[in-house]
Amino acid sequence: MAPIPGSGLAKGLAVTLRTMTKKTVTEQYPDTQPDLPPRTRGVIGLFEENCTVCMLCARECPDWCIYIDSHKETVPAATPGGRERSRNVLDRFAIDFSLCMYCGICIEVCPFDALFWSPEFEYAETDIRDLTHERDKLREWMWTVPAPPALDPGAEEPKEITAARKTAEKLATTQPNPADPTGPNAELPAEPPAGPTAPEGDAP
Repeated sequence: MAPIPGSGLAKGLAVTLRTMTKKTVTEQYPDTQPDLPPRTRGVIGLFEENCTVCMLCARECPDWCIYIDSHKETVPAATPGGRERSRNVLDRFAIDFSLCMYCGICIEVCPFDALFWSPEFEYAETDIRDLTHERDKLREWMWTVPAPPALDPGAEEPKEITAARKTAEKLATTQPNPADPTGPNAELPAEPPAGPTAPEGDAP
């Protein structure tokens, strides 16, 4: 059966009319900020205090977009007669986001939790060379990282918290509280001084 002339136009107009009667879902960005999912992969934040310059993130990065420079410093011995130690001090930590493919491998392999996903996404630049962000900018993004989700009600307590609680309870039982008057080391109350004794004949 041959199609009716103008049927395609009628179908198109019908779709247009149905769309015109629906409520718009356009978000008025940037006046209204989008409600991002909690696991949004925006940029990578750096918690510099946890970085030990182990270079795992730079070695495992498929795009080689992480640049790290460091130097060694000698740490004096903590105790007399001890041995001096050397440690790596971070000089530069930069990520080239024009190369980054947001795979998250650097965050997964970091053994000291120095890298985190931040939902920040407003970091566009007019020059591609400005997309290499140094550690100061990465540290600013660290404060936009959302808090981790709460554990499930039936989940086990983290091992670190369990170990810390057991240690605290053990110390509480072995070390007496000086403010506790019933403790093993509590001082016994001094006996009241004996008053003057009356003569036997004056006794009632």
